[in-house]
Amino acid sequence: LFLSYLFPFDSLICMLLGISFTVWFTLLLVFIIVPAIFGVSFGIRRVYMKSLIKLFEWATLRMERGAKEKNQHLYKPYSNGIIAKEPVSLEQEIQEMRRGSAEPEFDMSDIFYFCRRGVESIVDDEVTKRFTAEELESWNLLTRSNYNFHHISTRLTALWGMGVLIRYGFLLPLRVTLAFTGVGLLVVLTSIVGLFPNGRMKNYLSDKVHLMCYRICVRALTAIITYHDSENKPKNGGICVANHTSPIDVIILASDGCYAMVGQVHGGLMGVIQRAMVKACPHIWFERSEVKDRHLVAKRLSDHVADESKLPILIFPEGTCINNTSVMMFKKGSFEIGCTVYPVAIKYDPRFGDAFWNSSKFGMVNYLLHMMSSWAIVCSVWYLPPMSRMEGEDAVQFANRVKAAIARKGGLADLLWDGGLKRGKVKEVFKEEQQKLYSKVLVGSSEDRSRS
Repeated sequence: LFLSYLFPFDSLICMLLGISFTVWFTLLLVFIIVPAIFGVSFGIRRVYMKSLIKLFEWATLRMERGAKEKNQHLYKPYSNGIIAKEPVSLEQEIQEMRRGSAEPEFDMSDIFYFCRRGVESIVDDEVTKRFTAEELESWNLLTRSNYNFHHISTRLTALWGMGVLIRYGFLLPLRVTLAFTGVGLLVVLTSIVGLFPNGRMKNYLSDKVHLMCYRICVRALTAIITYHDSENKPKNGGICVANHTSPIDVIILASDGCYAMVGQVHGGLMGVIQRAMVKACPHIWFERSEVKDRHLVAKRLSDHVADESKLPILIFPEGTCINNTSVMMFKKGSFEIGCTVYPVAIKYDPRFGDAFWNSSKFGMVNYLLHMMSSWAIVCSVWYLPPMSRMEGEDAVQFANRVKAAIARKGGLADLLWDGGLKRGKVKEVFKEEQQKLYSKVLVGSSEDRSRS
C-alpha cells in the first residue's frame, strides 16, 4: 500500500524535474547559446552592468552614512604618503646630497642615499604589490571587500546576503552550465573538423567553431567586453602580444578573432582540449623538455608566421599574471623573430570582479570558482597599430617599445621589473648595474680622469 502511494509521487517529481531542465536549457539555448553562435547580443548584459553600477553607488553612499553615524573611518586603499618625484640618476642624487660636491671619492653621506632608497623600496615596493588584488575605493558587495562594512546597516547586510544568494544560487549554476557547454562543444566540434582535409573549408569551419565556443565561454563569465580600433586587429603572418592578467585573457581576445595558441602540453582535461584543438587548427604545443630550448621555440614560431595562411600567434610576453595595474618586463624571445607585431592592451574594471589570478596562492579550480561567483567581468580591449623592428634596434629595445605603447593605451604603469620576481629573487645583473653606477661616482668619469 505504501509503495502504491509512493510511486505516483516519484513520477510527479520526475516529471517536474524534467520540465524544469527542459525550460532551463531552452532559455539557455534561445537567449545565450544561439546569440553566441551568430555573434549577436540582446543587450541584457549591458543593462545588467548599468544596474550594478547604480547599486554600488547606492551601497557606497549608505556605507559612508553608516560609518559617519558610528564614527568609523571608511577603509581606503593603502597609501604610504611618499610623494612621487621625477626619476633622476644615481649620480645626480648623490651630488645633490653632497651639496654640489662632485669629488670622485667615498663620502659618508652616500650611505644615507642607499638607506633611503632601501626604506622607500620596502614601504612602496613596486613589484610585490603587483601580485595582489587591486584595492577598491568603494564596496562592490563582494566578500573580497572589508568585512567591517557588511553590518553597518541592516539594509546593507540584507543587500549583501541577497547578493550571495543571487551569485551562488543563480549565476554560478548558470555559468557552470555554459562553461561545460562551451568546452564540450569545443572538444567535439574541433575533433569533427579535424577529419576534414586541409583547405579553405576546414579553415572556415575551424574559425567558426572556435569563435562560437569562445563566445559561449565568454557568456559563462558574464563578460562585457568593449573592443576599440578593430581596424588594427592582428592578421595572418604576425604575432599578437598583450599584457597578461588572467588565463581568461585568451577567451577575451579569441571571442573577437581567431588565433594560434602557444603553450606547454598538459595532461588531464586540458590535454584533451589541446589535442582536439590542434586537429582543427595548427596551434603550437611544446613538450616540457622543448620549452627550455630557445632555438627550437624560435624556429617553430618562425615557421608558423612564415606561412601567411596560418592564424596570427597569440603570446603574453610577461610570462606571468600581473594584477592589471601595470605592465612588467616583456621576454625578448617573441621579438627576435623579425615579423610584424600586433600589440593589444587589456584593461579590466575591478568593480565587478577581480580578474587577476594569483597562481602562487590559488589553484585553477579555486580561481574559476571565484570568477564565476563574481558579479561580472567587464573589460576594454584596444588594438594598437602594428609595429615592426626598426633598423639598429635590438630585440630588448623593440620589446620595451611595444610594452610602453601597451601601457600608455591601457592606462597602466610601465615597469622594467621581471614578472618572474613573483617566485624568484632579484637577478645579480640588477645588483651589478647599481654597483657599476656607484663605482663611476667613486672613480669618476673618463673626462674627469683625463683632466686630472
